[in-house]
Amino acid sequence: MRRRFAAAAGIPALLLFLSSASAQTTEQQPFRPLKTDTPPVIDGVLDDEVWQLAPSETGFKTFYPDYGIDMVENTIVYYAYDRENLYFAYRCLDSRPDLIKTSITARDRIRPDDWICINLDTFNDHQSLFAFYTNPLGIQMDSRATATSEDASADFVWYSAGQITDEGYTIEVQIPFKSIRFSYREPVIMGVIFERYISRLSRGGTYPALDPRHGPNFLTQTRPLIYEDIKHYRLVEVLPAVTYGATSTINEGSLDSDDSESSFSLTGKVGITSHLVLDGTINPDFSQVETDAGQVDINRRSPLFFQEKRPFFLEGREYFDFGARADGGFLGSVVHTRTIVDPSVGVKLTGKIGDRNTIATIYASDEYPQTFDAGHPAYSPDPANSMIFRYKRSLSGDSFIGGLFTQRDEGDAFNRVVGVDGLIRLNPESRLSFHAFGSQDEDPATLLDTSGRALGLDYTYYTRDWMVNVLLQDVTDQFNTETGYLRRNGATRYQFGVLKMLYPESDFILRTDLLVHTIHTRDHPSALWERYNALDGRLMLGRSSMVQLGYVMSNEIFRGFRFETQGLRVRASSQFTKRLALNLSYRNGKKIRYTYSTDPYQGNGTDLSGSVVYQFTDHLSSSLSATYSEFINDATSVKEYDYQIYRSRNTYQINKYLFIRAVVQYNTFYEELTTDLLASFTYIPGTVVHIGYGSLYNRLKWDGALMDYVGADRFLEMQRGFFFKASYLWRL
Repeated sequence: MRRRFAAAAGIPALLLFLSSASAQTTEQQPFRPLKTDTPPVIDGVLDDEVWQLAPSETGFKTFYPDYGIDMVENTIVYYAYDRENLYFAYRCLDSRPDLIKTSITARDRIRPDDWICINLDTFNDHQSLFAFYTNPLGIQMDSRATATSEDASADFVWYSAGQITDEGYTIEVQIPFKSIRFSYREPVIMGVIFERYISRLSRGGTYPALDPRHGPNFLTQTRPLIYEDIKHYRLVEVLPAVTYGATSTINEGSLDSDDSESSFSLTGKVGITSHLVLDGTINPDFSQVETDAGQVDINRRSPLFFQEKRPFFLEGREYFDFGARADGGFLGSVVHTRTIVDPSVGVKLTGKIGDRNTIATIYASDEYPQTFDAGHPAYSPDPANSMIFRYKRSLSGDSFIGGLFTQRDEGDAFNRVVGVDGLIRLNPESRLSFHAFGSQDEDPATLLDTSGRALGLDYTYYTRDWMVNVLLQDVTDQFNTETGYLRRNGATRYQFGVLKMLYPESDFILRTDLLVHTIHTRDHPSALWERYNALDGRLMLGRSSMVQLGYVMSNEIFRGFRFETQGLRVRASSQFTKRLALNLSYRNGKKIRYTYSTDPYQGNGTDLSGSVVYQFTDHLSSSLSATYSEFINDATSVKEYDYQIYRSRNTYQINKYLFIRAVVQYNTFYEELTTDLLASFTYIPGTVVHIGYGSLYNRLKWDGALMDYVGADRFLEMQRGFFFKASYLWRL
C-alpha cells in the first residue's frame, strides 16, 4: 500500500513472537459529532449553520516524510450527522493559494493533487478502512484498505464539493449511511483518522497524529467516532445496464460490417443487515471503456496481470487478501475474479456476522472457460462454475485468522484450493502473518490427479526509522489455482530486507532511504539455488519528488539452467511544477530469453519507461508515455527484439461529471496502432453513460495477386468498433 502499509523488511521474529503480547489500542477520547436536523448544502462553502455549531479539530501533525512535525499550513476539520448521512468539512489554509495543486479531472485521478482524506473504520474493529479522498475542487477518489493493501478500484456513492479561496480551500463531504457497511447498534461506533496532503511541499499529515513508534499503521491508530439515533434501513439497489456494440473487420483489404450486438445486464444488492450484503447479477457488464495500457507481452515467465473493473466483483474484494501475500511473490492472489471471463449469472454474499466474523462468498457461471480448447480430451461445452468462500475471524488490534476455499469446474475436471491464513499483531511495531494452502487438480478424461501446497510466513517490523522484513515462501511443483494469479510454482524462497530512513536537516532533501534486500530461492525441479542481492538509495524531495538508484547482483533458474540477471536500475518521479509531472524507470543488465521449444539462453538489454503529464488548464490535460524493452543475445551479439509502446492520453474534463478523451497507442513490435475516442458521463458510480469509438491499424496492405496481406509503409485499418453503454443506479 502506497503510504500506510508498505512492505517492509526484518529481524528474527520467533523470540519476539513468543515473548510479546498482542497490541493494545490506546484509549482515546471519542469524537462526538453534532447531530443536526438541518443538513448543510454540499457546495464547498462553509456558510451553513451546522458548521458554526459543529465541533472542530485542528493541530494536524505530519507522518510523511517525518512524524510529529506541525503541518506548515493549518487545517480545521468539522464533523456532524443526521439520521441518514455523515457530514464533514475541511478548511485548509494555505499561504500560497496560487500554488495549490488541483484539477477538474475524472474520478479516482486526483493522486498528484493536493487532497484531504477521511479514513473510516466503520466497524471500529481495526480490520479495514473506507478512505474518501477529495481534491480542492471536490473531485473524488475512494478506496478500501486492509493491513496489507489498499484497493483503489472501489467506488462508493457519496457527495463532495470544494472551492479555492483567498485563504486556501474549503471542502464539504456527505457520506450516506447506505454507502458504507457498519454494525448497527446503539450507539454506532466507528474509528476515524483525518488526513491532508500538500503536493508541492511533499507533506502528509493527520489528526489525530500517528505515533512514530508504530509507523504509518492507520488501522490501529484510529480514534472512536460515536453516532446515536441513526436511521435503521435495509439497503436495496438495482443497477440495470444496456450496452450496444458494432464492429467491422477487414476482409480482403476492405472493412466489412460484422453483426452488431446489444445486451442487457442487471445487478442487484440487498442488505440483509447493515453489515451483510447479498449481490446478484445476470450478464454483468465488463465496464471497460478504455483499452488496457500496453504492457510488454513477450519474453515473460509469468502471465500479464490486469485489474478487475466489473462493479459486481468489486464490493468486498479486500476480504480476499490473505496473510503473507508479498508484492511480487510467487502467489499473487488466490481469488482474482478476472479469471471469471464471461459470467452469465453470479451471486455474492459479503460482510460480517456478529462483531468478529467476516464472510465473503462468490458463485459464478462462466460461459467462456479458457482452460481447455475444443479437441482437448477434457473440453466441455458447458459453462465453467467458480465457487469461492472466505472466512475471517478478527482478533485484537488488526490481527485475524481465516480460511479460504475456491473451486473451478469445467465438465468433470476441477481445480480446488483450500487453506488457512492469518495475521498476528505482536506489538505496535511488528506483525507476523502466514498462509498455508493446498490445491488439487482432477480430470477423469486425462487421468490427471495432482495436488500441491503453497506456504508463506512473513515478519514485519515498522517504525519511523526502520522497516525490517523476513519472508519465507514455499510453492510446490504441482500447486495450481484456476481462480487466482500464480507467478511461479516449484520454488522455495527465503527473503530478508532492511530499510533505514534518515532525516537530514535540509529543506531540499526531506528524507534519505537506504534499502538492502537479499533473497535466496531454491528451484525444486533442478535443486539449484538462485540469489538476489540488492542495494538501493532513495531521496525523497519536495514537489512529491523521488529519485532512487540501485544495483542488483542476481541470477535465476529457468528450465534447469542458471542465468545471470544482475543490473543497474534507476527510478525517478516529480510533480515538477503545478502543471508538469514526470516519471522515469530504467534498468540495464543481464536477461534471460524465456523459451520452451528450444533451450533458453543468456542475453542482456535495457528496459525503459517514462511518462510526461501536462495540465494545460484545470480542465485540459495530456500525457505521453513510452515503454522500451530489448534483448541482445550474448552469444551472437544480435538484438533479437526491440519492443516499443507509445501512448498518448488527452482528456478534456468539461465538468466533474463529463469528459471527452482521446487515446492513441502505437506498438512498434506488432506495428500496430490503436485509437480510442470516448465521451463519458458519470453522475455517481453506477449512473453512467459512455459512448466510444475505436480503430486498430497495422502496417499492411492487401495483395490481390498473393491473396494475402503484406508489409507496407502506411497503415491499414483492420478493425473498427463503436459502443454505447448506459446504466442507472436505483437506490430504494
